[in-house]
Amino acid sequence: MKKLAAALLFGALLLALFLPGHAEMNRYNSVFMDTFDTVITMIGFADSQKTYDFWSDAVHQQYIYMHKLFDTYHSYEDEGIVSVYTLNQKAAQAPVKVDPILYGLLKFCKSHYEICQGQTNVAMGSVLSIWHNYRDAGLSDPLHAQLPPMEELESAVPHTDIANLILDDENMTVYFADPDMKLDVGAVAKGYATEIVSQILLGSDLNSFIISAGGNVRLGNPPLDGRKGWGVGIQDPDGAIFGMSDIVETLFLANSSVVTSGDYQRFYTVDGKNYHHLIDPDTLMPADHFRSVSIITKDSGWADMLSTAAYLMPYEESRAFIESLDGVEAMWIFPDGRKEMTDGAAKIAKSRGATNN
Repeated sequence: MKKLAAALLFGALLLALFLPGHAEMNRYNSVFMDTFDTVITMIGFADSQKTYDFWSDAVHQQYIYMHKLFDTYHSYEDEGIVSVYTLNQKAAQAPVKVDPILYGLLKFCKSHYEICQGQTNVAMGSVLSIWHNYRDAGLSDPLHAQLPPMEELESAVPHTDIANLILDDENMTVYFADPDMKLDVGAVAKGYATEIVSQILLGSDLNSFIISAGGNVRLGNPPLDGRKGWGVGIQDPDGAIFGMSDIVETLFLANSSVVTSGDYQRFYTVDGKNYHHLIDPDTLMPADHFRSVSIITKDSGWADMLSTAAYLMPYEESRAFIESLDGVEAMWIFPDGRKEMTDGAAKIAKSRGATNN
């Protein structure tokens, strides 16, 4: 269902972005469906199909590699890759040397933990794995779907202290001081990976692009067809649940990221109520302040981390948090459909008069 919704959203994006190609540069697109449990789409301007295909393949291969690095549920040791899964199996026994990309992700998450007020915590794997198991069981057998017992969730909380994630910069190793701690990087992985591939493209001859990886959108240089920016559609949460591609807002921008966290992604139903994957570390339950929160800032990994944190806070706290950060804007969609935006977001929003000419 999520892949269908993403594919439909991409179709709407293609329609919205379609304009005749530049006299010297042409517009191309590609779709990847084999990484990060989502549909990843890419649109870019290049001087030839050959140039575009070269960089598109480079992006695809990099996504495949990072998908394996950040995977919580599978081992790739037979390929010589240490994944998050491998860390969860071995890092409490002795320090484990990891790829610089995975090490960089973990260092980024730990160093920004306090800034996010503890709301985005990659050390919450012991809690999130319980929700994951109950969600999978509920999706496999909807008639018998159940919520995790609170006592089971509470028993995992003592093992979510990110201070027990020990990182050794000199040796690039990871060690768990708590043998029962587990990592889950799902709140940051797609955005972090998307920023890495975007930096590759920005240094290439395909630097005018847009990448959409689920709720993560990264914009390169402006499109080479005369527009000053790309149009990014913010999806209607209700439409997303029913596999529709309704857009409730369009933002016009370039050289930036738009990352959305919402209750319509990765959910299951218990007794007629949907329970999504964004778990409040205080209540241990899915947060219900908003339908979605979209973050606008340059770095896609930072935007991904912030979208989770902002989603988990009540509105006044969430808004104050975002407005305390330099270079960060946001849009909130409430359960009643109401929208709120920071001033910077309003300046690039179609509904507030922004244009893309």
